[in-house]
Amino acid sequence: MFIVKTLRASVFGLYGYMHFTKSAFSEHAKNFKPEDMQVQMEGKNCIVTGANSGIGFATAEGLASRGATVYMVCRNKERGEAALTKIHSNTGNKNVYLEVCDISSVNDVKSFTSRFCSKDVPVHVLVNNAGLLEANRVITPEGYELSFATNVLGTYTLTELMLPLLEKAAPDARVITVSSGGMYSSPLTTDLQFSGDTFDGVVQYARNKRIQTALTEKWAEKYKDKGVGFYSMHPGWAETPGVAKSLPDFSKKFEGKLRNSEEGADTVIWLSLQPKEKLVPGAFYFDRAEAPKHLPLTGTKNSHSAIDSIIEKLRSFAGL
Repeated sequence: MFIVKTLRASVFGLYGYMHFTKSAFSEHAKNFKPEDMQVQMEGKNCIVTGANSGIGFATAEGLASRGATVYMVCRNKERGEAALTKIHSNTGNKNVYLEVCDISSVNDVKSFTSRFCSKDVPVHVLVNNAGLLEANRVITPEGYELSFATNVLGTYTLTELMLPLLEKAAPDARVITVSSGGMYSSPLTTDLQFSGDTFDGVVQYARNKRIQTALTEKWAEKYKDKGVGFYSMHPGWAETPGVAKSLPDFSKKFEGKLRNSEEGADTVIWLSLQPKEKLVPGAFYFDRAEAPKHLPLTGTKNSHSAIDSIIEKLRSFAGL
């Protein structure tokens, strides 16, 4: 097992160094089509979670700058209000609103979705961006490990409860989940809350991100006739407040080589703007192109068959 884990880490590290850095983004951008990003979004309603900083903020600002009505879902009211004011100022778009919700809390997510669904507005784009990498084992008041509660359980619950409003925007509706290349180092596992004695936040984060990608596949299959598209993506290695806090050694080691938040958000915005005919349902995207979900020699490829049992557990935890 040690050899397998070491091989996975080595393959992921090499692949990441070659593809996920700022210089790699610049290289990949040579193939980008400027017209892809020149689409306006007036009349479109977008929800972005974790929108007060980093990739979430850059996504919310990018959508707002194209005329979308944007609902920023943030855990902290004060930080959310500061981000909201900044986006209003930067874009001139006043159709940007703050919604306060802690995605790690199932009860909070249910309360938020109940309030929001009463608006009865179509949701054209849901961006599941809120997430964290917690180094230590932290248990939420509802009894769940914090990383899992935020990255997986909250994301799952929000997406399922938003489906009626997403269907109102069919056939143009889409859900974009911000995953991570960290998933390349982990197969899918049903050990959702890291039962081992020694908690490893990086491993748990990778597991969570693998689940997000498998969930996206399953959603795309399950709701293919509902007019809602499901896509996951990797932003690359970006210099965000979350990365600086969670991975200080990594941030220091790659100082000057990490992407900025706008580069990290680029593919999220691209996925929001493209005609769905151009996109592959359930696919994993990176730098405006479909990317592999598994790397050679990592032994993760056949693990997605466990997703059905994971969804059963999530439905039970969420009380759906």
